[in-house]
Amino acid sequence: MHKIVVFDGYTLNPGDLNWDGLTALGDIQIYDRTPDDKIVERGQEATIVVANKTNLNQHYLEQLPRLQYVCVSATGYNNVDIKVAKAQNILVSNVVGYSTDSVAQQVFSFILYFSNMVAQYNQTVQRGDWQASTDWCYWDRPLSELMGKTIGIFGFGKIGKKVAHLAHAFGMNVIAVSRNPKRDAQPQVRFVDEYTLFRESDYLTLHAPLTSETKHFINVQNLSFMKSDAVLINTGRGGLVHELDLKEALLQRKIRGAALDVLSAEPPHHNHPLIGLDNCIITPHQAWASTEARQRLMDGIEQNVKAFIDGYPINLVGK
Repeated sequence: MHKIVVFDGYTLNPGDLNWDGLTALGDIQIYDRTPDDKIVERGQEATIVVANKTNLNQHYLEQLPRLQYVCVSATGYNNVDIKVAKAQNILVSNVVGYSTDSVAQQVFSFILYFSNMVAQYNQTVQRGDWQASTDWCYWDRPLSELMGKTIGIFGFGKIGKKVAHLAHAFGMNVIAVSRNPKRDAQPQVRFVDEYTLFRESDYLTLHAPLTSETKHFINVQNLSFMKSDAVLINTGRGGLVHELDLKEALLQRKIRGAALDVLSAEPPHHNHPLIGLDNCIITPHQAWASTEARQRLMDGIEQNVKAFIDGYPINLVGK
C-alpha cells in the first residue's frame, strides 16, 4: 500500500470538503501546513506526496528516498524542482482547468466594482447620504456601462477565453494578445500587438504565466500607453506587475485604478506599496477558491493519484 502525505491541505480543504476519495487510495497523512523544517520528517516514508506550495527543491527531494510521485494540488508547479525529480525518477503531475470559471467570475466582479460601484454607493447609504438627499436618487460619481467598452486580455488560455466569452455577453469589444493567434482564433476577438493592447483597453486583464519574458509586463513604459480612465486587473501572477511602477501610476492618476488578486509576495508585508491606495483594490489570492473549484481540484488530485497507482500516470509535467 502506498504511503500518501498531503503537505499543505488547508487552502484546498479547510473543512468544507472531504478527503474520502484520496483516503481510499492508500495509507494517508494530511497536514494543514508543512514548514520547510518539517518536510523531510513528514515525507520520509512517503511514496506519494500531494503539495501545493510546499518547497520541494533539490535539498528536500534528495532526502525523500522512497518518493515516487508528486501530485501538485494546483496548476503551477514551480515549487517542485522538475529536473531533480526527473533525475530521481520521481513523476510529477498537476491539475489544470479547475478554476477557470471562478477566476473569470472574479475578473468581472472587479470590472463591475469600477463600473457600477455598488460597494461605494452602499457605504454612502450606510452613512446617511441618501437619507439626507433632497432628491429621490443621487450619484456623486460617474457610472458607466460595459456595452461598447474594450477589454484587453493578455494571455489567451482557458481563463482568457472564458473572460472573452463573458465580455461578449456584456456587449464589450474584445482584443487580446496570444502567442498563437491562428490556434486561438475566435469570432469577435481581435488579436493585437502589445502596444495596441495598452492603448485601446478600457479594462486590461492579465492571464499569462509568469516567465522571464512576462515578468514586469506591467511597467512604467507600458502604463504610460494606457488610457487615463483605464483599469488594470491581475488575477494571474503577481510578478507580471512591477508594483512600484503601478503605485506611481495610481498615485498620479495615470490610470483610473487597479484590481489585484495576486501580489509578488504572498502574504504581503505590512507596508506593501499597493495596500492603502484609494484606487487599488486587493483580494487575498482567492479568485480560484470557490467551493465548486476546490471540489474540482480535489477530484483532479484523486484522479491523478489513482492513475499513478494503477500504472497509467496522467497530467505529467516536465516529461
